[in-house]
Amino acid sequence: MIHILIADDHPLVRKGMTAILNTVPDFEIVGQATTGQQAIDLAAALRPDVILMDLQMPDVTGIVATREITGTTADARILVVTLFEDDDSVFLALRAGARGYVLKDADEDEIIQAIRTVAGGGAIFSPAVAERVLAFLSGQRPTTHDPVFPDLTVREREILERIAQGYPNPRIAQQLGLSPKTVGNYVSIIFDKLQVADRAEAIIRARDAGMGRVN
Repeated sequence: MIHILIADDHPLVRKGMTAILNTVPDFEIVGQATTGQQAIDLAAALRPDVILMDLQMPDVTGIVATREITGTTADARILVVTLFEDDDSVFLALRAGARGYVLKDADEDEIIQAIRTVAGGGAIFSPAVAERVLAFLSGQRPTTHDPVFPDLTVREREILERIAQGYPNPRIAQQLGLSPKTVGNYVSIIFDKLQVADRAEAIIRARDAGMGRVN
């Protein structure tokens, strides 16, 4: 049997996924998590073979939950099942330890095959995601002329740029003529807008977007 934990905050998604997986004789759903922290706790308690992880989760993001689970459970196999196929989401999930990445609009057979592949120790990606991964590995990662992180203000982007360069808050405050407390407030807002848990994750996202280069 392949024991599966579903981690998704949307009841309809969990219900639909349960209906699909219950038709497969050798699949057994051992639990359902509605928050990122619950996914971490249930993964430790239930030791499922595969965890289906959404990225947009309450209290703790799917990225953070993935990193926590893979960091504490050596045999954890996480398959991301999400709506997001942007580069930031894909590469953050892979860096966090996900073994697969499929989109929620995948058909039933693709989901079932992805679970089997990940359970068997392999890695699998939806076709659109696979193209991005291959392009990145070949050095041909797609570029865009859209503003980097358009939700950020100009000041927030300035601060994120310096965070990506490795500067601590006091140094950023000195460079921009701001108080350390003001910079700290900006940093908190930036983390919230980027939906990251800490400075390391913010640096990864910023550098993946081309920020932080020192001329």
